[in-house]
Amino acid sequence: MVKVVGVRFKKAGKIYYFSPEGLNIKKFDDVIVETARGVEFGECVIAPKQVEDGKIVSPLKSVLRIATAEDIKRNKDNKDKEKEAFEICMSKIEQHQLKMKLIDVEYTFDNNKVIFYFTADGRVDFRELVKDLAAIFRTRIELRQIGVRDEAKMIGGLGPCGRTMCCSSFLGDFAPVSIKMAKEQSLSLNPTKISGICGRLMCCLNYEQETYEGIRKRLPKVNSVVNTPLGRGQVVANNVIKESVKVKIKTNEAEDIVEVPISDVTLVSGGFEDAVNVEHIKLEADAEDAEMVKQLLKGN
Repeated sequence: MVKVVGVRFKKAGKIYYFSPEGLNIKKFDDVIVETARGVEFGECVIAPKQVEDGKIVSPLKSVLRIATAEDIKRNKDNKDKEKEAFEICMSKIEQHQLKMKLIDVEYTFDNNKVIFYFTADGRVDFRELVKDLAAIFRTRIELRQIGVRDEAKMIGGLGPCGRTMCCSSFLGDFAPVSIKMAKEQSLSLNPTKISGICGRLMCCLNYEQETYEGIRKRLPKVNSVVNTPLGRGQVVANNVIKESVKVKIKTNEAEDIVEVPISDVTLVSGGFEDAVNVEHIKLEADAEDAEMVKQLLKGN
């Protein structure tokens, strides 16, 4: 077991473990830490605790000190300089007529490097841009191309649900999301309804996936024969949300359809829903959306 603290460098950013080095660090304290790219300013979001050795990425870096008033001021000054650097870089991109979209600028705490985050449809020759930026800022320059999900996380906004996007408010890491999840949750495969602002499948499809998988393993397929407290019958419909099935039962030469909880159902013949086979997914999109659905089928 190793004693560590969890430090985050950006809002909703990934949490990294550092050794507290005997410092009396509390949750929400600002700290100065040593990282692979130099000295950085971060916030302690996990108070000192013991974790297993296997969860540590070696070598474990150390917290240098709890941030002083001077450190906090320097970090604020860096944030102000980032805004100015953003405008300068934008003008240089226009000057060189580069097909790239600048998303964010970040100064390292020690000012040894300025990182420019951008998106682009393909490869961009920005060698001349780097030369211009290096001459202006007189420090190391790094241009880092990011994906559309990272772009949405940095910029932020409102999701289709009307709430602040999960990635920009609390998600530290992006979890894999597939169109199979949408199908297992009985959602329409219309890309406009299951895609987020970034154009990829919504991250929230992953939140309840484990629950859906567990229910589907106990949910009889349509046309299966089951025993119920009201007698034996054939499943005509099922409902994952309500955890129930509709069963057609013959009584006195008549047929009644009753809804029964799956906890009261015993399978006689047939099978359970279980997992969806991606190859058998029916594309329920308009022709104009067909290409987008193909992209979603490839996953994120």
